[in-house]
Amino acid sequence: MPLRVGYVREHFCSPLLQYEAEDKGKTFTLVECPSGTGQLISRLTNDEIDVAIALTDPLIAGIAKGSQAYKLVGTYVNSPLKWAVITGHNSPYKQISDLQGTTLGISRYGSGSHTMAYVMALQQGWATDQLKFGVNDDIRGLLDSVNDGSTSAFMWEWFTTKPFADANECRFIGAVPTPWPSWLIAAHPERASPAELKTFLSILTLYVREFQKPEARAGPSVEFIKKTFGYPEEDVKAWLQTVEYTRDCTQIHSEVLSRTLSVLQQAGAVTLQGGEKIDPSEFVNRNVQEGT
Repeated sequence: MPLRVGYVREHFCSPLLQYEAEDKGKTFTLVECPSGTGQLISRLTNDEIDVAIALTDPLIAGIAKGSQAYKLVGTYVNSPLKWAVITGHNSPYKQISDLQGTTLGISRYGSGSHTMAYVMALQQGWATDQLKFGVNDDIRGLLDSVNDGSTSAFMWEWFTTKPFADANECRFIGAVPTPWPSWLIAAHPERASPAELKTFLSILTLYVREFQKPEARAGPSVEFIKKTFGYPEEDVKAWLQTVEYTRDCTQIHSEVLSRTLSVLQQAGAVTLQGGEKIDPSEFVNRNVQEGT
């Protein structure tokens, strides 16, 4: 039975889509999760997918909070993710500091939009236990919420939401980059064999390497994103200058796990009781990946 691979249909998934077009369902099928990493984690939990390509911070936060639905098996993107802070087109908010004490929009609890709100609050010096959230499922629900005033702002990847800002559906009032590499790969610890996962990760590595070759970034990768997602060429080229995919999807670096967990704890997104400590190596399925 082919692996069921959950993903968010954004420009970051371009190498995965190229892999899927060649594989044609022989070894894996794609399951779109438009609400983001919170939905990916939910579908791993509910036996709707076997593998998830998802954001680093929600994956680590989920395991730290006790999820048994997945372990980390690989890395996808090494560069940080640039989160735009987005408000309504006619809202009164002009800068991030204006958002203190307001209700922030998130796609769902446990999502990247949720955990990054804590990171933003940490940077701003706000009391994270006072944060208030409105759950709006997906990008359309989030845009509606900032324009009808039910939330003040939300956070989403910069280039994904830039077309909405260009169309005057919203405004950017700041940006918060992740203090960690942005994308990891997780899998349910029992529903797929280590051999299947290693094969998937090894072949995905080939597509990732091809996608980010200088000659590909100068032409084919730009054209693929333009054709697939309809982004303007200047935006595609600007994004490609900022993104760095992994050189080996099978590897996870332990310092990434430790650093991310530490920041999430500082931000209040992960709270451990009674001096409890977590060994980041427990987050990883050692039967699958070759951690360093």
